[in-house]
Amino acid sequence: MKIRAVILAGGEGSRLGVLTSKRTKPAVPFAGKYRIIDFTLSNCVNSGIYDVTLIAQYRPHSLIEHIGAGSPWDLNRDFSGGVRIYTPYTARRGSEWFTGTADAIQQNFAFIKKGSPDLILILSGDHIYTMDYEPLITFHLDHQADMTMATIKVPTTEAPRFGILDTGPDYRVKSFVEKPAVPPSNLANMGVYLFNQSVLDQALLEDTQNDQSSHDFGKDIIPKLIRENARVFGYPYSGYWVDVGTSLSYWQAHMDLLKSPAPIDLNNREWIIHTRTEERPPVFLSSNHTITNSMVSDGCVIAPGAEVVNCILSPGVTIGAGARVVNSILFTDTCVKEGAVVYNAITDKRVIIGARSKVGAASKTEIPTITTIGKNSFVPDDAILEPGVEVEADVLPEDYLSLHVKTGQTIITKKTIYDI
Repeated sequence: MKIRAVILAGGEGSRLGVLTSKRTKPAVPFAGKYRIIDFTLSNCVNSGIYDVTLIAQYRPHSLIEHIGAGSPWDLNRDFSGGVRIYTPYTARRGSEWFTGTADAIQQNFAFIKKGSPDLILILSGDHIYTMDYEPLITFHLDHQADMTMATIKVPTTEAPRFGILDTGPDYRVKSFVEKPAVPPSNLANMGVYLFNQSVLDQALLEDTQNDQSSHDFGKDIIPKLIRENARVFGYPYSGYWVDVGTSLSYWQAHMDLLKSPAPIDLNNREWIIHTRTEERPPVFLSSNHTITNSMVSDGCVIAPGAEVVNCILSPGVTIGAGARVVNSILFTDTCVKEGAVVYNAITDKRVIIGARSKVGAASKTEIPTITTIGKNSFVPDDAILEPGVEVEADVLPEDYLSLHVKTGQTIITKKTIYDI
């Protein structure tokens, strides 16, 4: 049986704010050395699926550079599958920006069905989870399904963010509603779909002919299949899964990794999360520093008297003398200068936090207010950034009107920046 995985990796991820101002959501760094897309790609190859198509749209440059020919995932193949990346293109007729998830598949379906795969596994490229797809495939075949969707129970308070379904005792889907204001249950759609190729082909064809459709799987394709009594089943998944759609959920997913035991074991040699990495020197830890319950990547330098607590440090991060960083996620080559204090913050690549500055604050509640700083930005010496401040990419010290930035304020650059 021939299976092709299709990963939807074009999400803008606007709710992640400055973290996606220069990259698509699946390309956002995660857990120090990875990107979000690495988890879905690794799930595929660890499940024995080596025929993978990626569909990208919003700012795909860093995603394309990261994946390359797919060698870190053993996907640099030709005859036995491999990875292929497709983006929107201009043709003489009928091509435009993708208007929905189903439209993204439809516009590339000639490529997707090339070679006549029996089953098409549609995945999201912006979720954090480790899932063996083999039991899902077996479930689909055993139930003689037309389509199978993976499901997970979520907190009732979170249910309005998801597609919610109801299944019978045989797991057949009886109803489905996308992001309801008042959810009828807490059984959520994970965005993992397995289709018989012929069923998907027909469903997409009918959807393109419907002018009233938004061309989305959750809003249009799945409800229509259920109404027409297609054999749609819900596969129950009970592992860890999170859609890191906001700065807070992204921060919380990292804090989850620091728990003992962590919900995802990154040290599991039976389920390796593959990624593309650059060569960096070993970590350098000076004398009289303190590092507690943190993940520290290659190339980091921790100066004397520095303190790091509950943090994720990406490659090349420098923590200056006497600096204190707590409950924070620092991307590649961030520099926290001497005497600075950072709480509950996310900094993008090549951020500089000036000497003696204060970013964020200790939180008295379990859910803190996150401060985010965009790529290539510079926080001035002696500045105070209250919790919830957002600093956009490429901000320089001269862009600050005041060294004390209040909660809810955003600092933007005065220059026009063209780099990606």
